[in-house]
Amino acid sequence: MRIAVVGVGGVGGYFGGRLAQAGEDVIFVARGKTLEALRTRGLLVESVNGDFVLERVSATDDPSTAGPVDAVIMATKTWQVRDAAMHVKPMIGVDTIVVPLENGMDAPSEIASVVGAAKALGGLCTLVSFVVEPGHIRHAASDPIIMFGRLDREPDPRAERLREAFVRAGVNAQIPRDIVHSMWSKFLFIAPLSGIGAVTRVPVGIWRAIPETRSMVESALQELLAVARAQGAGLADEAVATTMQRYDTLAADATSSLQRDIAGGKPSELDAQLGAVVRMGRTAGVPTPVHEFLYHALLPQERLARGEAGVSAGA
Repeated sequence: MRIAVVGVGGVGGYFGGRLAQAGEDVIFVARGKTLEALRTRGLLVESVNGDFVLERVSATDDPSTAGPVDAVIMATKTWQVRDAAMHVKPMIGVDTIVVPLENGMDAPSEIASVVGAAKALGGLCTLVSFVVEPGHIRHAASDPIIMFGRLDREPDPRAERLREAFVRAGVNAQIPRDIVHSMWSKFLFIAPLSGIGAVTRVPVGIWRAIPETRSMVESALQELLAVARAQGAGLADEAVATTMQRYDTLAADATSSLQRDIAGGKPSELDAQLGAVVRMGRTAGVPTPVHEFLYHALLPQERLARGEAGVSAGA
């Protein structure tokens, strides 16, 4: 199967690397230092499931030269999705599917606005991984899982072919009955984890052990559950307790990518995660005071990282 991987960070580097290692025809779409590293040194993945090196990989910054592919794995940051979809449009053939792995709920509609709804699937993944340096990925924790499927719940042979390719690569790949429900479950997990981690600036093992912070997280989960239900997601009452149990099973030093980006002074997915909860809550008339606090507390740092704060870092 011919697969384009857009974004070679912790997610795209890991899953794309596994596919290429298994012999799938993978082309990485990258730029700058990442593209240079892939072309000169290949791809190194350190993983708790076994390290591997791909000394030669196919990589480009010009999708118009690559030709059509069977599937596109979109592994950029959330705010880059629309532009990335425009960039890889020359790779989209008649039967191409595009699978977003970003955190949040908006990526499928962003992709559909560029390539059409018939090609835009829903998707998500669970993985704790990050970039050590360009072309060098470290998978630090969590058994990687990838899920995708049509938003209308209909079966799709194209998606099944992609799932089989991932399975051949040793990846736990699933096509759930309702991918939108699965995306909401992931969003319920990631948004409070990201916000609390970024505000407290400690890993999950510390904040989950403090009763006051733990109570704050539970309140955030209740808010997001109410927002999800207002959006039509049929999440069960047990979703809050189940998510708290997931937090309790994470490695004590686990952090989210949003938390790491904010701590590093980089642009983050703040708007797509916490900002989205606040906006959806206001639209639906659902109060979200915990998410509003987290979002507003982190917003100055985010705007500074994006050069939008109106003051310089040295002011």
